[in-house]
Amino acid sequence: MASPLDTEKSAARQAALARRAAGDPQAGPALAAQVLRHCPPPPGAIVAGFWPLPGEIDTIPLLHALSAGGWSLCLPVTPKRGFALTFRAWKPGEKLVPGRFGTHHPMGEEDETPDFILVPLLAFDAAGNRLGYGGGYYDRTLAALPHAYRMGCAFAAQQVEKIPTGPDDVKLNAIATELSIIRT
Repeated sequence: MASPLDTEKSAARQAALARRAAGDPQAGPALAAQVLRHCPPPPGAIVAGFWPLPGEIDTIPLLHALSAGGWSLCLPVTPKRGFALTFRAWKPGEKLVPGRFGTHHPMGEEDETPDFILVPLLAFDAAGNRLGYGGGYYDRTLAALPHAYRMGCAFAAQQVEKIPTGPDDVKLNAIATELSIIRT
């Protein structure tokens, strides 16, 4: 039987998917501009990006801009349930292969430890709470990398008043949208 928190999060996910559908598919360059102008990673940081799933804000322009700016990039590899993500180095133009749940990741060794993590989400609030897809991959990963800067990437329309949270949910340091950077 689902807990009250699980039930609340499930309902919030359904509402979040509907809000996310209102996002502008052309917002990727604006997201990149916001991050680079107002909250760029520190020089020399290894940045973990993510290849966007259908419906998510397009992070590809940001990944290309970060690479052009000299940052090292990596992308996550989604393991079986119950484990944290691992990361593989990636540069624009390198081949990606299909992964679990519709994700894509580079070939190679899973040996990168990011300093700055771009995090996908379904919804967020101004306090830095995020609602993910429910697998717990990012919460486990962020808990295992407590010193990494955690930046959610989303459409501005994905902001809600309050995200239901539990003890295993890890807050973000900031959320980048096509309109602004929200520091928490």
